[in-house]
Amino acid sequence: MSEARRVIAITGAGGTLGGALSRQFAGEPETDVVLSDVSAPSLEATVNGLPKSRGAVETLRADVGEVAEVEAVVGLAVERFGRLDVLISNAGVPSPNGRIHNLTTEDWERAFRVNVLGAVNGIRAAVPVMRTQRSGSIVLTASVAGLTAWSHAAPYCATKAAVIQLAKVAAVEYARDGIRINCVCPGTFRSGIHEGLPPEAIDAIAAKHPLGLGTAADLVGAYTYLASDASRWTTGSAIVVDGGYAAP
Repeated sequence: MSEARRVIAITGAGGTLGGALSRQFAGEPETDVVLSDVSAPSLEATVNGLPKSRGAVETLRADVGEVAEVEAVVGLAVERFGRLDVLISNAGVPSPNGRIHNLTTEDWERAFRVNVLGAVNGIRAAVPVMRTQRSGSIVLTASVAGLTAWSHAAPYCATKAAVIQLAKVAAVEYARDGIRINCVCPGTFRSGIHEGLPPEAIDAIAAKHPLGLGTAADLVGAYTYLASDASRWTTGSAIVVDGGYAAP
């Protein structure tokens, strides 16, 4: 991809991490972005928080569980900017807190539809464009939950493990097309899902991370690397950014 000017599409742009990524990439004057999220109000909030000095920004509401809607995001990038250099497939959902025998089929289906099929649909939508270009980077958001075992969170752990393996298989399949596919595995960082938790619960989570809880800003560097030519020899990797959670 060219570092002179590039086009990046981000799904799940309305969340805490998606907002941080949107601010980073949209704030680069040489980068044009297409931002999408299933929640129109969340997407609007992200756009309202973007820096004033930036490249061009397009937005589109999209449900990543519907391949046609993800294709529309990629199509908007091509229609508006003529290409797609990077797709960051960031949309995801947590699973209910419960042991496996207490979780419903709907709990499992929702997790797989968004976390796994959403990533699959991102690859399916981006690959035809990037194969034509003979270049591109796809970055999936996984989790250390896909590398470790979190009690009472089986759907989340299972789907994030699937995302890690998906990145590896896709990396092998599309390397000869000039497409790199990697994933980032965040540890726990402060976000909206922690609102309302008592301080002792937050402290217990932080204690499992040797460097303490991170923020979304602590994760941006990994995505920046994978979106750039600096990672031109990196594919099929799962980059762990977790404050040391998975180290013990």
